[in-house]
Amino acid sequence: MELNIKGFVDISLVDWDGKVSSVIFLPNCNFRCPFCQNAKLVLNPNEIPTISFEEVENRLKRLKSWIDGAVITGGEPTLHNELKLLCEKLKNLGFKVKLDTNGTNPTFLQELIDEKLIDYVALDVKAPLNQEKYSKAIGVKSDRFLEKVLESMKILREGTIEYEFRTTVVPLIHTEQDIEEICKSIRGCQKYVIQNFRPSENTIDPKFQGVKPFSREKLEKFMEIAKKYVLNVALRT
Repeated sequence: MELNIKGFVDISLVDWDGKVSSVIFLPNCNFRCPFCQNAKLVLNPNEIPTISFEEVENRLKRLKSWIDGAVITGGEPTLHNELKLLCEKLKNLGFKVKLDTNGTNPTFLQELIDEKLIDYVALDVKAPLNQEKYSKAIGVKSDRFLEKVLESMKILREGTIEYEFRTTVVPLIHTEQDIEEICKSIRGCQKYVIQNFRPSENTIDPKFQGVKPFSREKLEKFMEIAKKYVLNVALRT
């Protein structure tokens, strides 16, 4: 079974809090978030060369004494049946595994947890958990996705695996009221991370290429709101 790896970062200090990690990128996504920076990975992954797992494995072996684990991100990793095999290979190499997901495949997520193939999950909560707001944030109608996202959130909240919920906050999409609504719905979760939008030349919707990120002052306000509902809140800028 061929692993369709489209990107690899040898060393990252920002993709897994408290850990030094390598990052593996898988293609495709069932969302079309207008502010997404990985447009080619989502829309035209065939234009990106595939990296063999053998190459990734060799690089990971050389990094063994430097990194604590591997992060699998995308795109949306749970669209790939091969994800389980990738996790197995990483675990066999002795690495802890973090999964980044949009939460739309709760069945697969539960399998990965049950089989102890992942050690940490970062689940994106894109917007307040209602159809209108979520659809705006993900760029497609959310009616067939939102129930699955809620199920994935429930799996994490009721399980024992370490996890975080996170929101990339974007001007034109998120307001203080939105953060309040999100945090009310995740009240008491393990960890909530607010990530500031970073403009890019490769956003899915070109109008977001020139959008200025939120100011530090506004981010601090979001943090203040979040801390009313969640004990452990972090900011990534």
